[in-house]
Amino acid sequence: MTKIAIIGAGSAFTREIVMDIFGISGMDEGIIALVDIDPARLAIARGLVERIVEMTGKRWQVLASTDRREVLAGSNFVINQIEVVGLETVKYEFEIPLKYGVKQCIGDTLGPGGLFKTLRTLPSWIEIVRDVEELCPDTIILNYTNPMSAVTLLTSRITDIPVVGLCHSIQNSSRQLAKYAGVPYEELKWRAGGINHMSWFVELTHQGKDLYPVLLDKIQDPELLRKDPVRFDAMKYLGAFVSESSGHFSEYIPYYRKRQDLIDQHCSTGYNGATGFYANNWPIWRKTNDEEILQQLSGELPLELKSSHEYAAVIIEAMVKNEPKVIYGNVVNQGLISNLPQDGVVEVACMVDRNGVNPCRFGRLPEHLAALCRSNMAFFELAVSAVLERDKDMALHALMVDPLTSAVCSLAEIKAMFEELYEAERAFVPELK
Repeated sequence: MTKIAIIGAGSAFTREIVMDIFGISGMDEGIIALVDIDPARLAIARGLVERIVEMTGKRWQVLASTDRREVLAGSNFVINQIEVVGLETVKYEFEIPLKYGVKQCIGDTLGPGGLFKTLRTLPSWIEIVRDVEELCPDTIILNYTNPMSAVTLLTSRITDIPVVGLCHSIQNSSRQLAKYAGVPYEELKWRAGGINHMSWFVELTHQGKDLYPVLLDKIQDPELLRKDPVRFDAMKYLGAFVSESSGHFSEYIPYYRKRQDLIDQHCSTGYNGATGFYANNWPIWRKTNDEEILQQLSGELPLELKSSHEYAAVIIEAMVKNEPKVIYGNVVNQGLISNLPQDGVVEVACMVDRNGVNPCRFGRLPEHLAALCRSNMAFFELAVSAVLERDKDMALHALMVDPLTSAVCSLAEIKAMFEELYEAERAFVPELK
C-alpha cells in the first residue's frame, strides 16, 4: 500500500497535490500522512484531505500529527513544503534591504530575502532529513520548498536518499508561450534547460516553424509586452524566453531593478515585478487561503475536484504503476548540462518510471545564458555551504555575489546590510562563526 507523507501540510500546495493524487486511476487506497507544527493549520489540512477522500470515494487513510516521527515510518514518498518562521521575518527581509536601495519583488530565492530564507530553512530541513533516513530510508523526496535550488542542493550533500525539486515554472510558462504565440499547446514543441526559475526555452517551434520571430513581432504590441515585460525584454536581447515570471526573474539578473526608472519601465505591478509585492501580500494570501478552505469545508464555498499542473502526482503514478512519464525536475547536474557546475543543481527533463526520476542529458547551454545561471549557482553554493559549515563569511559572500544586490550596493554597504539583517533575525537563523 502506497504511503505518502506531506511535511508542511498547511501549505497552499496541499489541496492541489492531494486532488491530483486521488485522481490517479487505479490508486484507490493508501495512506496520506500530514505533518505541520502549527496545530490549527494541520487541522485545516486534515479536514480538507478527509473531505477530498469522501468526495472521490477512495479508501485512503488520513494520518495527521505535529510530530513527524509519529507518522513518517514506511513512507514511499516524502513531499516537502515547509515554511520556517516566514511571517515573523518577511518584513525584515524586505524593509532592511530597501534602506540600502535593494528593491525586491518576491525575495524568497536570491537576494537578501533568499539568503536569509535559506539560513532559516536549511537547519530545520536537515533535522527532517535525518528522521527520513531513519524512519523511511527507501523513500524519494519531492521538494517544493523555496529556495528550490538551495534546498535540493543541500539534500544531495547530506543524504543518499533520492531527491528531486519540483516547480511549476516550465508547465506554466510553456502554456503561456503557446498562448502568446497563438498556437495550440498540444502542438507546441520546446527544449528547455538551466536552473530553477532560470530555465531557458532554447528551442520553441510549432510544426517545424521557429516561434521566436513570431514572438518578436507580436511584442511590438505594447499591450502584449505589458503582460510579461521583463521576460519579453530579456528574450529580445538574450534570444530565449525564461521559465519564471517577470517579477521573480527581475531579481535574478542585474539589469532591471538597480534604478527606479528601470523598475518603472519594466516592473509594473504584481507578479510582473512590483516592489514589495510578496512582503506586502503574502501574509494576506496565507490568511485568505486558510479562510477559503474553511469555507469550502463548511459548505459556504464549493470544493471542486480538478487536476493541477503540479508534478508530484505524475511522479507517484509513474513510479507506482511503472507508466513512464516526463517531467522537468531539479537534480544534481552530473554531466546533464556540460557548461554548468557539475555538482550544482540544474533543471532538466526527466523520465520517471519504477526506477525513480531519471534525468535526461541536455548538453550545452548557449554560453551567455549559462553565465547568468552560474551567477545564481555560485550564490546557492555559498549559502548552502554557509549553513553546512556554520560559516558567517560564506553567507556574507553569497550576498556579495548576488546579481541584484551587487548591482545596487558597494561591498561595504552589503556588509552593513547583512549585519543588520543578521541581528534582526538572530532568533531565527543559526549561530554562524
